[in-house]
Amino acid sequence: MGFASLASLILSIEKIMRIPRKKDKYCTRATRQQQGWGYSRLQCRLPRTYRVKIDCMSIIIHEALRAYIDPLTEHEYAALERSILTEGCRDALVCWGEVLIDGHNRYAICQRHNLPYKIVQNDNFETIEDVQLWMIDNHLARRSVSDFQRGMLALRKKEIIVNRMKAQEEQAPPEQAESEVAIPVIKPTQSRQEIARLAGISSSAVVQIEKIQKTAAPELVQAVRDGTISISAAAAVASLPSNEQVAAVAGGRKELQQAARQVREKVREQKTPAKPAPPSPAIQPEEESVSHAPALDEVAALRQQVLSLQAENTDLQSQIAALKAQLAA
Repeated sequence: MGFASLASLILSIEKIMRIPRKKDKYCTRATRQQQGWGYSRLQCRLPRTYRVKIDCMSIIIHEALRAYIDPLTEHEYAALERSILTEGCRDALVCWGEVLIDGHNRYAICQRHNLPYKIVQNDNFETIEDVQLWMIDNHLARRSVSDFQRGMLALRKKEIIVNRMKAQEEQAPPEQAESEVAIPVIKPTQSRQEIARLAGISSSAVVQIEKIQKTAAPELVQAVRDGTISISAAAAVASLPSNEQVAAVAGGRKELQQAARQVREKVREQKTPAKPAPPSPAIQPEEESVSHAPALDEVAALRQQVLSLQAENTDLQSQIAALKAQLAA
């Protein structure tokens, strides 16, 4: 095939696929920088209709939604970045309109390295709470979420549903409250068993996570998230004052384990019933003398009776002997 034939074939393919050429304004560096595209030269080889659908969309970062889910650790973020640099951004970003609701870390990595990504729209939400509930269910379905994160997400879901039910009850019209027809009410997830089933953890872990959520210092919570301390040990340390919790976290894993061990031993001692104190040796003889005094009197009386009976028996025997002698004479 000659050079002219090869050039005409390339022009025909570009015309069919609508691939923009270098003179196309969509492929100029200034246009990409002006519109905020962070894309490499390979991205310009996509069809213009598909590229405009993805590139020209402005993504809004909602700070409350980004902070709603626990951030990745440094190790997890580095692993995700290596995966994206090697294999590309395989999972699409999810947006609610222009608001990014899933893929904040992937989006930041792609923006930093000028890598392409895809966007999926999810317009099935009416309020920000609907988005939060979707984010919770989405993260609970992932295998990489720790037990502590699962418990925290399940408790957040419970809080949203309970608040929503309270708001609906307050906004209910009075005619509905006075109606004789019973209207079924769907109760939110309240019991620890249901929360544990939703999060895929034990009920005791839910109790411990609730205690950590209420009384633990922020440094202790971060230690649990980082895996420095277990949930059960963190729940034990959370019963200490805040300054002691912070000091234990600063001491590292061994200090946290020692603090948890001391708290558990103290609780165990409080639950163990106290042994009765032995009687005082100074009081014991007096009590024994007082208690045995009636018994001694009874013994002396019995001995006196025995002596009198023995004397009577001797007299009777002498009388019997005298009677026998008279009969013999």
